[in-house]
Amino acid sequence: MTKTVTVLSGLVRPLVESRLPEWVEPRFFQSKEEAMALAPEAEIGWFDMYDKRDMAAAIGAATRMKWLNSIYAGVDGIPLDLLAERGTVLTNGVGINAITIAEYVVMGMLTVAKGYREVVRAQERHEWLIDSPGKVELYGSKALLLGYGAIGKLVEERLQAFAVDVTVVRRTPGPNTLTPDQWRDRLGDFDWVILAVPATSETDGMIGAAELAAMKPSATLINIARGSVVDQAALVSALDSKQIASAFLDVTSPEPLPADDVLWTLDNAHITMHLSGRAQDKMFVRAATRFLENLDRWHQGEPVEPRVDLSLGY
Repeated sequence: MTKTVTVLSGLVRPLVESRLPEWVEPRFFQSKEEAMALAPEAEIGWFDMYDKRDMAAAIGAATRMKWLNSIYAGVDGIPLDLLAERGTVLTNGVGINAITIAEYVVMGMLTVAKGYREVVRAQERHEWLIDSPGKVELYGSKALLLGYGAIGKLVEERLQAFAVDVTVVRRTPGPNTLTPDQWRDRLGDFDWVILAVPATSETDGMIGAAELAAMKPSATLINIARGSVVDQAALVSALDSKQIASAFLDVTSPEPLPADDVLWTLDNAHITMHLSGRAQDKMFVRAATRFLENLDRWHQGEPVEPRVDLSLGY
C-alpha cells in the first residue's frame, strides 16, 4: 500500500497516533528544526507553531503538500498566496474555540458592567466594600456585533439569554442587521461594540479615530478578533481621554504586548493576553477529532472542511 506522508505537531501525537488510518505515514515534529527537516516530504501537513514566522517557514518548505490543516481559526501569518499558487487546500480551526471565546465576551461585559476589577482589588486589600463599583445591567443594553461567523453566532445566542439587544453586521439585510455600509453611522446607538471579524485587508484598522469618536462616551469596545482590526494608538487616546468608557481586549498589536506599552497603564483597558481560545481543556481534542474525520473524507475524495477561501482569507 502506498502511504501518504503526513507531518504533524508532536502536541497532537497522543490524540491521533493510535487512530490514524493505515494509509497514513505519520511523522511528528517537536521543534522548528524538526519541522523544517520533515516538511519537504509532507503531502499532508499540520504545522502549527506558536511563532507564526516559524510556521510560515515550514509551510514554505513543504513543496509537495496538498492539504494543510491548522488549529488556528485566524489564518493571518499563513502564506495564503503561496498555497494558492501550489494548489494546496487549507482547513482551519474555525469553531474549535468558539464556545470559550463567546463565554469570554460575556465575562468581559460582566467584568466591565459590575466593576469586578475593583472587587478583586478590594479583596487583595482585605477591604469590605459597602457598595458595588459597577451598577450596569446587561439587561436591555445594546450591542453591535461585527463578525457573524461561528464565534459571532454563539456570542449573539448567549447575549440574547441576558436580554441584550444584539445588532449584527452582515452583507445580507435582515432583522436586527446592519450592512457593511451602514454600521458606522449607527455606532452612537450601542453600549457594546464587539469585534469578531477575521483579520483581512478589508478589516485592517476598521476601528480608528473616527469610529471611536462616533461611539457613546459610556460605550465599551470588545475585541476578540485580532489586534490589527483596531488602530491601537487611536484607542489609547480614546481611553486616556475617556472618549469611550472602556475596552476589553483579548488581542493587541503586537503580541505579546511590550511591558512598557502605555496600554497596560490605562485603568479602563482590560487586557486578557489572547487567552480566550485557550480557556478550555477541549481545544486539541476537538481539533484532533475534526482532523481524523477529514482524513477519511480526503481518502474518499470528498471535500475537507472547514475549507479556507484563500482569496478571501477566511
